[in-house]
Amino acid sequence: MTGAEENSAGAGGVSRRKMGIATGAALSGAAIVLVTLVLPAEYGMDPLGTGAALGLGALAEPGSSTLTSQETPYSVNSVEFTLGPFESVEYKYRIEEGGSMLYSWEATGTLLFDMHSEPDGAPDGYAETFAKERTQGDNGTYIAPFSGIHGWFWENRGTDDVTLKLVSAGFYSGATEFRGGGSVDYEVTGVRDSR
Repeated sequence: MTGAEENSAGAGGVSRRKMGIATGAALSGAAIVLVTLVLPAEYGMDPLGTGAALGLGALAEPGSSTLTSQETPYSVNSVEFTLGPFESVEYKYRIEEGGSMLYSWEATGTLLFDMHSEPDGAPDGYAETFAKERTQGDNGTYIAPFSGIHGWFWENRGTDDVTLKLVSAGFYSGATEFRGGGSVDYEVTGVRDSR
């Protein structure tokens, strides 16, 4: 081997030509992966159409079902009712479509409850029921399928007084209590400034 051949082969016996070919192949492979996979999946750019063919475009879209931003701060509300035998109360929140609410209620005795909603503009007496049963409490998350008033009807069908406590936090703008043929509107307070 001549001195020139030794210099071009390097210490490991690989020539500069082979090193250049390997580097070029690696860069070409990386460019192909970038254009065909990374750009469509991460940035929604699909210059060759391979992202659409492989179904990668959906990966670049934000997860709309995971996070829902709201323009107003959430509110917290806590109420307590005592229901005598065969007395009832209805308590509903004003929630816009897509607004959510966490809730927990418990009673000192079994109550019949009906969790339902009345859409804006619906005929009088129309409501959509989401849960109905006899129990001493319930906990959960509610997401309003439409704008309107959303909440519960509770009835004590027993012979003893029952105390009911409801605690909720959510994106509602007010509450209404329906009892004894009348209704009372309540303001609900945000837990933080909207500043």
